[in-house]
Formats: sequence, structure tokens, C-alpha cells
Amino acid sequence: MKYMIQLNVPADQWDAIMSSFSADDTKAMFAHMNALNEDLVSAGEWVDGQGLGGPSLVKTVRAGSAGRPQVTDGPAQEGRILAGYWLVDVKNEDRALEIAARASASPGPGGKPGNEPVEVHAIPGDPTEA
Repeated sequence: MKYMIQLNVPADQWDAIMSSFSADDTKAMFAHMNALNEDLVSAGEWVDGQGLGGPSLVKTVRAGSAGRPQVTDGPAQEGRILAGYWLVDVKNEDRALEIAARASASPGPGGKPGNEPVEVHAIPGDPTEA
């Protein structure tokens, strides 16, 4: 079963959060995430995953007249922004939840686990293939 595991952070705190990481904190966080990614690849569970840029790199698009894109800078809604994701193909939901907990435990400033909320979204199969 496929799942999308999403790490979200407060959009209005993005810059403060990012600047609170020292160089060593950043290295520790990337080492944690890279180890998680490598384990997913080794287990054959990795489909895709990316860390994303902050709110200043987001564009929101709506269909305008004649279907032309109307583009605004920033996220569509205030609140949390997607900071990164994993797309995994695992045997069951419990495994997806284990992966999400490991992502949540990524070290933050000072090496303490961040324990950021991580969302797990089931991706239903194509009903036409049943």
C-alpha cells in the first residue's frame, strides 16, 4: 500500500525555525533524514521523497479566465507549509506510521528530537484496476 508521509511546519515561523539550526544541527538533521531515506531504499519501500523550500519559494495557482493561470506568491492558506515528503510503498499502515515517527524524531536545534507533527496519507489504489 502506498502512503504519502508529510512533514509540515508553521509557514509564518519558517525563517525563525531555519535560522535556529546551527551548522552542526543542520548536519545532524540531514544525517538523520539521509539514514531514513537509505533504509527505505534498502527495504524496497522508497518511491520518492524531497525536502522542500520555504514559503518564499511557493506559488499558488488558480485557473483564471480562459483557463490561464493566475499566480500569487506564497502558500494558498495561512498555517502550516509542507517542508518535505516521502512517498512509500509498504506492507501496511503500521509500517507507514513507524516511518512517520522516525521522521518526527529528526534532531532539531541542540540535537533534541524535533517531534514535529507528521501526516500520513493513504493513497488508495486505482479502483478501475480491482
